[in-house]
Amino acid sequence: MASHTQDVHARPADPLPLEGVTVVAVEQAVSAPFATRQLADLGARVVKVERPDGGDFARGYDTAARGLASHFVWANRGKESLALDLKDPRGLEVLHGLLAGADVFVQNLAQGAAARLGLDSAALCARYPRLVAVDVSGYGPQGPYAHKRAYDMLVQCEAGLVSVTGTPERPVKAGIPAADIAAAMYAFSGVLAALLRRGVTGRGGRVEVSMLDALAEWMGHPLHHTMHGGEQPARTGLAHAVIAPYDAYATADGDRVLLSVQNDREWRRLAGQVLERPELADDPAYATNAARTRGREKTDAVVAEALGRLDAAEAVRRLEGAGIACARLNSVAQLAHHPQLAARDRWREVGSPAGPLRALLPPIGLPGGAAPRMGAVPALGEHTDALLRALGMSGAQIATLRRDGVIA
Repeated sequence: MASHTQDVHARPADPLPLEGVTVVAVEQAVSAPFATRQLADLGARVVKVERPDGGDFARGYDTAARGLASHFVWANRGKESLALDLKDPRGLEVLHGLLAGADVFVQNLAQGAAARLGLDSAALCARYPRLVAVDVSGYGPQGPYAHKRAYDMLVQCEAGLVSVTGTPERPVKAGIPAADIAAAMYAFSGVLAALLRRGVTGRGGRVEVSMLDALAEWMGHPLHHTMHGGEQPARTGLAHAVIAPYDAYATADGDRVLLSVQNDREWRRLAGQVLERPELADDPAYATNAARTRGREKTDAVVAEALGRLDAAEAVRRLEGAGIACARLNSVAQLAHHPQLAARDRWREVGSPAGPLRALLPPIGLPGGAAPRMGAVPALGEHTDALLRALGMSGAQIATLRRDGVIA
């Protein structure tokens, strides 16, 4: 792995944007943890409050990351773990001790659980006027779905994403937790906006994000196409519903190469320079996108026959030479060794209870030379004692809480 030493003659990097901001999160699974990880990467101190009996249940999803859960490793680096029983009044008192000095509170407990603990955003903002309090839920706080369980796959189905994903024969869910990620990123941007507002007004306030609202927004194109055009876009696998050729095609070496012809000028170049069939440029059955789409099977057969004679590298070389947008159909393992990520030095190592783990830099490039804070993935309760001591507790008090199961 490349060294990342700092030039001693370079000017000091600017501070990270969220240095000095403290976030307290009662979070689990993906949506809230991924949101607060973004805040941690930008310099915020994030205290993750977990159950003493096992912690965030995402810790147990799998053991793929050298014995740790891959979801948890991805969404929880750079945080401090406090193992605390919030159902015990003493645990709740500890939490309020943290909130008194916090800037942001994030929770994604089951609907109604935060309110029963007095941790809903309305109650907290009344008690701590400068606090930005974030509620992340599945379906929002009101309405007939408010109390439904809201796992990612279920919300993908409710939001219609699954209905437009897959093949004509079979709908499929997205291969990543799209609803969780959508909610996380809106919660992240909502916190940033609320902190900017607080800088002007001095007041925090409530931020509400639901997984359904977030994913419904991401469904903008098919939603507007259906509402205003009267027909839902068809499921077309890797193909495009209204553009041809636009698909993945097998190459002679067993790989697959995707290409997209966006206009008829590109088709002329594809026909002459890649397919080596220049006569197709003006053939009425292929000359326009409307014709190519009507005769999609014939169009795809012509492209497939030509690319099937080439290996993937040669196919990409010819397509790029003709100015045709293209890509390889990579596996996840190939992504982990993608030459573009390597060339741009996008990989780092983060600490964890299992030792150093490879991780991607956050996508946001920061001005001023500041590097994101990619802290270690915490063990359950790793920071409990230090946090309690910072609140003024004695060793005897901490020992009593541990004996009674309030902390771990």
